[in-house]
Amino acid sequence: MKKRLGSYVSARTADWSANRRVATVAVVITVLIAVAGLAAWFTGRGEDHVSARPPAASPSASASSPSPSAGTGSVPRPPQISDPVAYAKAAAKMLWSYDARTTGRDQQLAGMQAWMTKETKYSDWSSITAQVPDPVLWSRMHDNAQHASASVGEAHYPSAFKQALADDPSALTEAYIYAVTVTGKQTITWKGGGGGAEDRSATLAVQCRRSHDCSLVSLAPQVAP
Repeated sequence: MKKRLGSYVSARTADWSANRRVATVAVVITVLIAVAGLAAWFTGRGEDHVSARPPAASPSASASSPSPSAGTGSVPRPPQISDPVAYAKAAAKMLWSYDARTTGRDQQLAGMQAWMTKETKYSDWSSITAQVPDPVLWSRMHDNAQHASASVGEAHYPSAFKQALADDPSALTEAYIYAVTVTGKQTITWKGGGGGAEDRSATLAVQCRRSHDCSLVSLAPQVAP
């Protein structure tokens, strides 16, 4: 999970608030790097592919936004829930599912974007778009009638994240970002009777402010203990 809010009564208060935000985000980033093993968490350099063979579909590094009029195709709407683990499980299932037969790439991106936090300070959109094949490969997937469904098994707070909160219980009170590791299975099907299944695991950063529905912040494509 760049995985990534206002006036203050004095310069002292402004400095304290800014420093507090930096410290909070630093805690979250450090935890996610530790549990995911990624040295560049906020550069969206994940290796976990959303699609499977055939055709070979490499993720796109583009962080561009989808067309506003694209619609969302087969991508489900985000659930209105406030539990980080439940939201992370739903988000993982969404990320591991697609239907290139009926959903265009811009629609896929638009649907995924609806799950993201609107707080741009924390949103790491590039880590999500990096999971989506580029337009040429998506077109090949469409021609090949490729689609995938996902089942989610277990989800938990990684031990490093729980330890960080134990060390500083107030660390969440600025951004309310939680790290959740989710495991599951992705089943891929294409025309001609082709298909297969692959295990999936990812650590997601989820924002769940009090009295608000959760939203997605970022994705790390590595399982954590």
